[in-house]
Amino acid sequence: MRWMPRVLERAAGLPVLEIGCGGGEDSETLAGHGLDLVAFDLSAQAVAAAQARVPAARFLCRDVREPFPVDAAGVVVASLSLHYFPWAETEALVARVRETLLPGGMLLCRLNSTRDHHFGASGHAAIAENYYLVDGAPKRFFDRAAVDRLFAQGWRMLGVEEQVSHKYARPKALWEVVLERPD
Repeated sequence: MRWMPRVLERAAGLPVLEIGCGGGEDSETLAGHGLDLVAFDLSAQAVAAAQARVPAARFLCRDVREPFPVDAAGVVVASLSLHYFPWAETEALVARVRETLLPGGMLLCRLNSTRDHHFGASGHAAIAENYYLVDGAPKRFFDRAAVDRLFAQGWRMLGVEEQVSHKYARPKALWEVVLERPD
């Protein structure tokens, strides 16, 4: 994780909250650096796999719309977990993340790109602009304007980059966005 030096600095002994941990790949990296990790996912199967992979971390099965399992964090990681909701709900979720971070805290998130055609950015029924019903589930895709709009208030952008990940069966286009809650 190229942002690890900043993650370590911003965590400053506080919990790191991981939203949508999946099977624990990022969890393993975070906990491997000695961070106090609290992570959750909607899938009980994913949580069980993550817990087996990273026994030192605390994992919970819960919906992101429920209260977060920590009151304050130095860092929040949300990799491909903020894209399932209508726009207003996505904005509210991002505001909750901001409220959970202490001033100077950092959010590292990855968002689906509108160029992510292998994973649903085209060929599916539209619910709203760049928001589709993909295999029966709603899924949002972001262009740069939507990324900027989502984080326009209450955030300082530290980095934003559209990239292609090759860790999946097919190339996945995504945005990696790193933000700070200003003091």
